Amino acid sequence: MKVLTLYSRPGCHLCDCLEGELQPLIEGRAELRVVDVDRDVELKKRYGLRVPVLVGGESELPAQPLDPVAVEAFLAA
Repeated sequence: MKVLTLYSRPGCHLCDCLEGELQPLIEGRAELRVVDVDRDVELKKRYGLRVPVLVGGESELPAQPLDPVAVEAFLAA
């Protein structure tokens, strides 16, 4: 099963909205791993205030706004 990683932080409204949009698109087709960037110094340095960040494999996918076509292409690859 494919894995999408959502780099997020608690209390981030955009992160919560993105997760809500993603769930119906990937249900039964991919796993969504939500990672709190504030729990890891390196992730916090890398992403800073630039959350949410959506990663599929080694590539960032458009997250703001979410691009369902890009998600579908990742799932189909």
